[in-house]
Amino acid sequence: MGAKQNGGAIRFIDLFSGIGGFRFAAEQVFSKYGLPSKCVFSSDIDPYAREAYNANFGEYPSGDITKINENDIPDHDILFAGFPCQPFSIIGNGKGFDDICGTLFFDIA
Repeated sequence: MGAKQNGGAIRFIDLFSGIGGFRFAAEQVFSKYGLPSKCVFSSDIDPYAREAYNANFGEYPSGDITKINENDIPDHDILFAGFPCQPFSIIGNGKGFDDICGTLFFDIA
């Protein structure tokens, strides 16, 4: 069901949400252009990030995305996902897709 069938609201999900950077930016753009939107699902593994997200948006993200059945994720029009970059970063361990966190990219796809 797309945005038109949903009364015009753009429904989005926020995976690896952290404290809500993608959501904040998206909501600013949607607001600027008068586009109604609704975050229908969010998820982050870090309990402190979930606390901050709740402080920022008034809702707690679900926990570890690998433990959530994909059928439990609501229909959405846009998927935001800032999957972990540490495996690809010079600050991280540099294992890329050989690191378990690096393979989360394929779970998103």
